[in-house]
Amino acid sequence: MNRRLIGCGLGLLVLASVTACGERTSGSGSAQTLPTTTPPSSSAAPSSSAAPEGNSGAATPAVKRCDSTVLKGEVAPTDAGAGNRYGKFVVTNSATMPCTLSGYSGFQLENASGAVPTKLERKADPGPVPMTLAPGGKASANLHWGVIPSGSEPVEGPCQPEASKAAAIPPDETAPLTVPWTLGPVCSGGRIEISAFYAS
Repeated sequence: MNRRLIGCGLGLLVLASVTACGERTSGSGSAQTLPTTTPPSSSAAPSSSAAPEGNSGAATPAVKRCDSTVLKGEVAPTDAGAGNRYGKFVVTNSATMPCTLSGYSGFQLENASGAVPTKLERKADPGPVPMTLAPGGKASANLHWGVIPSGSEPVEGPCQPEASKAAAIPPDETAPLTVPWTLGPVCSGGRIEISAFYAS
């Protein structure tokens, strides 16, 4: 009888040691089976090709400089007095996309025979300020010139050949746009003061 009890007790001890890793014992001494963890499905893992959160993956196109293909120009008089003339060279972005503009324009007077004497002088009034012209947006540059002959210029008749147009090169570009010039001759060898472009 005693040998049977001892054998039975050893059997229970071995059984308890084998099942300890897969069971836990409650306070009442009864065994409870631990829940089995199922590995996550591979379909739930984030795709390596997915775009980061908040990033649509679309590149933002760079805004190009305003050039002669998109700018339309005109020269408008603004004031006159004591032999001085003032005007504005106004450009408009005619494209469907914005463009950037900053600095001084080139400006060469011309007529049907070719170039007319022009001495362009930059004047920082105002100076260069970077800007973006929306479609239909405008920018202006101030112009100042004189109509009183100087030096060897004739006092009778035009002081210089009269221009009918001007070739204006946008800042940092090489190709000009053509604008009409209807404001008469420019004396002092074609001297014109021009400001940098500003929003208008």
